[in-house]
Amino acid sequence: MKQNRRKMMRMISSGIALIMIATLLVLLVASPFVKQTTALAKDDVITLRVCNWEEYIDLGEWDEEELIELDNGVSIFGEQTMMDDFCNWYYETYGKRVEIEYSCFGTNEDLYNQLTLGDTYDLVCPSEYMIMKLMAEDMLQPLSEEFFDETNENNYYIRGVSPFIREAFETNEINGSAWSEYAAGFMWGVTGILYNPEEMTEEDASTWNVFNNPDYYRRITIKDNVRDSYFAAVAACKDDLLLSDDFINAPDYQERLAIEMNDVSKDTIKEAQDLLQDWKDNVYAFETDSGKADIVSGKIAANYQWSGDAVYAMDLAEEDDVYLEYAVPKECTNLWFDGWVMLKDGIKNDVEKQHAAEAFINFVSMPENAVRNMYYIGYTSVISGGEDDTVFEYLNWCYGAEEDAEDVVSYPVGFFFAQDNEDENYVIEADAEQTKRQLFAQYPPQEVLERSAIMQYFDETASKDANQMWINVRCFNIKDVSFSTWLLIAAVLCLVIAVAQRIRADRYKG
Repeated sequence: MKQNRRKMMRMISSGIALIMIATLLVLLVASPFVKQTTALAKDDVITLRVCNWEEYIDLGEWDEEELIELDNGVSIFGEQTMMDDFCNWYYETYGKRVEIEYSCFGTNEDLYNQLTLGDTYDLVCPSEYMIMKLMAEDMLQPLSEEFFDETNENNYYIRGVSPFIREAFETNEINGSAWSEYAAGFMWGVTGILYNPEEMTEEDASTWNVFNNPDYYRRITIKDNVRDSYFAAVAACKDDLLLSDDFINAPDYQERLAIEMNDVSKDTIKEAQDLLQDWKDNVYAFETDSGKADIVSGKIAANYQWSGDAVYAMDLAEEDDVYLEYAVPKECTNLWFDGWVMLKDGIKNDVEKQHAAEAFINFVSMPENAVRNMYYIGYTSVISGGEDDTVFEYLNWCYGAEEDAEDVVSYPVGFFFAQDNEDENYVIEADAEQTKRQLFAQYPPQEVLERSAIMQYFDETASKDANQMWINVRCFNIKDVSFSTWLLIAAVLCLVIAVAQRIRADRYKG
């Protein structure tokens, strides 16, 4: 461009040429095409700062054999990153340039620390309890009214979100505001135990007390974050109550279960701490991400796992002819959601930036993009597709049994696609083994969801108590101190006191 300008300047050597150019410019300015080009040139590129979980979106570069061809005629292939494809789509759809500054976090607490230390983002994707915390602290920008317009063909989220998920976001509140006012779902699932059936029985894997089972000493891992581990410990502490017929058959079972699993009374926190300290002595390690590799390699027999990571690990192990299974503890499970929220400090009432942020949510909610993300990361999208059957066809593509398969079961998923598990249009004819493997993990049956509870937001006092409990568990276990060590400590203290008294007596004499 600079070289062209230099050539043009050398050509303009007379007043006649200048007049001609001036005339030409007048004509060009009158052209509608140039008016549009000039306007675009003057507009600044919209910069959207997005922060998401690590490895939690399609980064493209699929191999040719990874092309997904569905029975409804839709072909899906991730060539570029989801972010690059969004930037192109946004320009084609809205005529505005947008660029994404993409970064990642490891845990909800890491994200919150980043925000409190001054990092600024426009769009982030925390879990449900962190969404509630950010709502309670007035850190979020509400979604616009336009975002919920179901007549807008570009509003893929509201037109395609699962009715099961939509109800959850509309009925769960914090301080009188529904999640749906501020958050749009991205992925969802349950928590459970991923195990090797050759080394652990399904019965042993189907309880949170497995972490204290001496038969698996140093052969199981637990999550290295306070919320997930506390949830498991509370369930184990309350197992007698949670499994009692009176509790299970109570008409308000779901409400009571939520209350019990979000109990942050001092007695419950202390009981959970004691149990977690016992578990610490029995488990192989506390981990966030390494458990997947450890169970695939055979280093451990089982690990506490989110459903999506369980699917990833099962897929990976299957390549080596190792067939892992997934169990949801009989006491209860955590029903979790990750969702997109906009931060006030990032958006700052910038209408164009908010439009781009909401458009990004809609773009990743396109049925074919929901499939791309599910395929790439192993988690389950909140998108069912509405009238578009692409997501269901993908599910059938993944798990539908071959025509000559012998051991086949009918697996209903209508609760997710139509909020009706009896809907015959949403049944997968799957290999029987899938009732314990990937299909079970991605779309757990209704009876599992009925014994699920959502982690609620802990207020400042409860968070402080829970965090102190976690410090006590992770940093020091008083139960590890032997009797002989206590005797040695007592002897040293007595010696110190005796020396101090002797020094004081010598000073008095002097």
